[in-house]
Amino acid sequence: MARRDIIVIGGSAGGVDALMRICGGLPADLPASILVVQHISPASRSVLPDVLTRSGPLPARHPADGEALHAGMIYVAPPDYHLLLKDGHVLLRRGPQENLTRPAIDPLFRSAAVSYGPRVIGVVLTGMLDDGAAGQVAIKRCGGICVVQDPDDAQWPEMPRRAIERCHIDHIATLATIPDLLSRLCRQEAGPRLVVPRALDIEARITAQEFELSRTPALGQPSRLSCPQCASVLNEVPDEGTIRFRCQTGHAFTSEGLLVAQTDELERALEGAARAHHDRVLLCRRMEEHAITMPLTAARWRAAAEEAEAAATTIAEAITALRKPGGR
Repeated sequence: MARRDIIVIGGSAGGVDALMRICGGLPADLPASILVVQHISPASRSVLPDVLTRSGPLPARHPADGEALHAGMIYVAPPDYHLLLKDGHVLLRRGPQENLTRPAIDPLFRSAAVSYGPRVIGVVLTGMLDDGAAGQVAIKRCGGICVVQDPDDAQWPEMPRRAIERCHIDHIATLATIPDLLSRLCRQEAGPRLVVPRALDIEARITAQEFELSRTPALGQPSRLSCPQCASVLNEVPDEGTIRFRCQTGHAFTSEGLLVAQTDELERALEGAARAHHDRVLLCRRMEEHAITMPLTAARWRAAAEEAEAAATTIAEAITALRKPGGR
């Protein structure tokens, strides 16, 4: 009987310190492969493998695409690549972002669930928003074990809380107890293999870029919403009592992630409008000066400048409201 020998871990804000503590407590003879997604800017140079190698007895590295999995190794997603699993190998893909993020946690968890089913242990750590929650649902559907950092123990508790709300979590643990818990769980026999839901298999294959874009199977039903990243139609994908969204290009969002993406899009549009009105003010004031010997013409330009200034003020107030904590 196979054992639970695939550990997938996702973290965001505060995740580096959490990962260091976990890796520092793992035993050198851990009979499992560990795969890690830590949210990181695509333009950053990641030194996380070096940090985790120094933190504990297990070596960590950025894997190569197609690299075979080995027990006792920590594989870290490199910047701007989704880290995926399939048939005993690591896949690196620059596929569409999920929740505006690449690497994202849900694609790793989903691919592990589809490929390894009950052999998977999924761990969600500190972070904002809800990346990882849908991935935990996928792991649970395929017979795996779900672990979440105790929100009271997390530097940023939102991501663990969302996972707890969305999924029947098996273990809620502190960073101090997670290493021993993982060591114990990965020595247990995995349960029986379950049938993988068709939608999960399709989503895993979309992220792995196994379909031609024109032949990508449609998931869910078309919504009246457009994708904030490519403007194509978003499909509503039902998922354990909630709804996620995915466009034909492959961009995917949870409801919270979509709200953030829409807010970012709206802020960019408003900032562009504010700049345009500011330029209108400059133009109108310059033309007013130029028409100083023509009172009627100068008055027309002055009125236009005042109108543009009023519009810019209104837009600035809207941007300020968006940037308030309750506005994002």
